[in-house]
This record gives sequence, C-alpha cells and structure tokens, in this order.
Amino acid sequence: MKPPIGRETTLCMSLSGRPGHFGSRFHNRLYELMGLDYVYKAFTTTDLPAAIGGIRALGIRGCAVSMPFKEAVIPLLDRLEASAAAIDSVNTVVNEAGCLTGYNTDYIAIRLLLEKHEVDPLTPFLLRGSGGMAKAVVAALRDAGFPNGTVVARNEPAGRALADSHGYAWRAEIGEAQAPLLINVTPLGMEGPEADALAFPAPQIAASTIAFDVVALPSMTPFLRAAEDVGKRLITGHEVVVLQALEQFVLYTGQIPGEDQVADAAAFART
Repeated sequence: MKPPIGRETTLCMSLSGRPGHFGSRFHNRLYELMGLDYVYKAFTTTDLPAAIGGIRALGIRGCAVSMPFKEAVIPLLDRLEASAAAIDSVNTVVNEAGCLTGYNTDYIAIRLLLEKHEVDPLTPFLLRGSGGMAKAVVAALRDAGFPNGTVVARNEPAGRALADSHGYAWRAEIGEAQAPLLINVTPLGMEGPEADALAFPAPQIAASTIAFDVVALPSMTPFLRAAEDVGKRLITGHEVVVLQALEQFVLYTGQIPGEDQVADAAAFART
C-alpha cells in the first residue's frame, strides 16, 4: 500500500508548454501499485530558469521535460548523460543532491520500439520534423544502423543541420518523395488546433509499409488511421510515451516494475 503523503514524500514533476494527464496518471499509478512514497505533478511555466532552480532548491527528485523546453533547459543543468549530450535535447532531469543531470529517454524508447517491431535497418525512411523529439528519433535511427533517410522540414537551417549531422538528406517539402517507413515527429494530428491534419499525403501512405507517429494523444492520429485503413503496419506514439515514461520511472525511483504493473499503469493513464 502506498504511504500517505507526508514530509518524507518524494516529489517528481513535469514541465510542458501544454501539460497533459498521461505522465501524472502513469507515474502515480505505478507508485500506488508498488507502494512507493512518491507523488508526481504536471506543471507549465513562463520562467524556465526559476522552475529549474526550484527543482534544485526544493529537492524535487525528477522532472520530465516536454516541448518547448527540451533544448532551452540544457544551459540550466549541471551535466548531460550520453543520450542527451549526443543530440542536445533533454526530456528528463534527475536531481542527485542538488546536481541536475539531463537524459533523453525518448531516444531510448525509439531504439527499443525499432527492435520490438523488427524494423529492418535497410528500410529507407521519410521523417517530418526538426525539433527536440526529431533529434531523438533521427539519432536513434542512425545508431540503429539505418543508412537511408530523408528529413522533411520547412525550417531549412534546423532541418539541414539535423539531416547533415546524421548523414541523411533534407528537403523542405514532401513533394513526390516516397519511402517504406514514414515517421511523423511534428504536432500534426495532435489534440488541439492541428488535430485533423494529415502528416503525410495519401499517395505516400499508400506507397509505404510502416507508419510511425510519435504523437501520443490521440493514440490513433489521422495519419495512423489512414495507414491502418490501407493495411500498413503501425507504430504509435502511445508506445513511445509508455516506454519513455517507464525509463523515467526507473531513473527516479531505482525500481523496475513488472510487465503487468506497466500495462496496468498505461491503461489507467489512457482513461
């Protein structure tokens, strides 16, 4: 049984421009299932330096970092673990006695999913996006041995830099380009103003084999629904968010939950 909240309770948190419920529900459910004296709360901020200073000053154990803070948080930390240093993007901060270390569990989750779904590294890909999450996905693809890919990003400086740094091609628009593996790493299809947007045109979806969308809410975006309708293999953002949150949980608590506990927490978080 989880202890009641008291002065010994360990606090974990998240920082996001648009806070959601998944992380709070996932972590708190695992705390309950495993009887851990922790509590997790989502926040947003207009003063990132003050927020990070509060983590250090108040002894907050860990903090998940989401858009738009994944890169801006780096100068405020004491050190970067290899997964974050390699791509200059942080999605997890761990506080060890006032020393703040940045990690990137998105990168770890993508590597695990590519293995789980047995995606052949020789599969060419088209990837839309050039932000912090795109950095994690592109780096994971490179490190998993994918030699052939194209980054599609209207932001030419960011898109070119991301593609060039990992040995991939860049283009501003999809145009006539096609690939067996399509990956959306943009907000297209996410709950909000772009909820109805299709990340890839229908001809590209029809010509593909695997549709991969990192958008977690909803778990079935217009892109994935369109791909499912024409019989494509799917990799969902829900899978990404569960795996990366599990990695965060282990970093914060030092505990490894069982598969049934993770499945329970993931189902609870979706409701």
